Amino acid sequence: MKTTIAIVEDNAGICEELRQFFAETDDISCVCICRNLETALRKVPPLAPDVIVMDIHLPDGSGIAGTSRLKQLLPRSQIVMYTVSEDAEPIYQALQAGASGYLLKRTSPAQLLRAIREVQQGGVPMTGEVARKVIQAFRRNIGVSPAIDALTKREEEVLDLLSKGCSTNEIGERLHIGLGTVNSHLKHIYEKLHVRSRTEAVIKYLG
Repeated sequence: MKTTIAIVEDNAGICEELRQFFAETDDISCVCICRNLETALRKVPPLAPDVIVMDIHLPDGSGIAGTSRLKQLLPRSQIVMYTVSEDAEPIYQALQAGASGYLLKRTSPAQLLRAIREVQQGGVPMTGEVARKVIQAFRRNIGVSPAIDALTKREEEVLDLLSKGCSTNEIGERLHIGLGTVNSHLKHIYEKLHVRSRTEAVIKYLG
């Protein structure tokens, strides 16, 4: 069964690019595209899509407010913010409103597709820069999580690079270790932090 998505985005060019991209996938069906908040609040709830891709800056209101309202109406739908805004405050507001992910618009459609699949599996996808800001803020406020104490020094180094948006290859290159070793460290990190994905590990890194 295909994952159904709705797109709430005011930029016509982005809407068309995403519509065409998802039309070519085998497991995603775009059931609705809305160019403003009013239309989204009217059209999206009856469709109850699995995932909603939501812009923050809409012509008639805030996508954050829209996220809060749609989560009340559709608690099972996952909402991924897709925006140019990388300021700390809207990131926190969106997550508090119920967003399950936060991607910047320089994210490619292919990366957005991976994020949609990840959020359906319980992950919390974020662009690397966004994850770093969240981590920094939480560390300032509450310090490093006790769960991190269970990690070895090398595992924490791997997790730190992961939080900075590094790929498996990049982690291996920076730490001068092989891909198999990186994957072994990641497996142990997931087990110790009781998570299932890279993004969840980064979020758990917050404390």
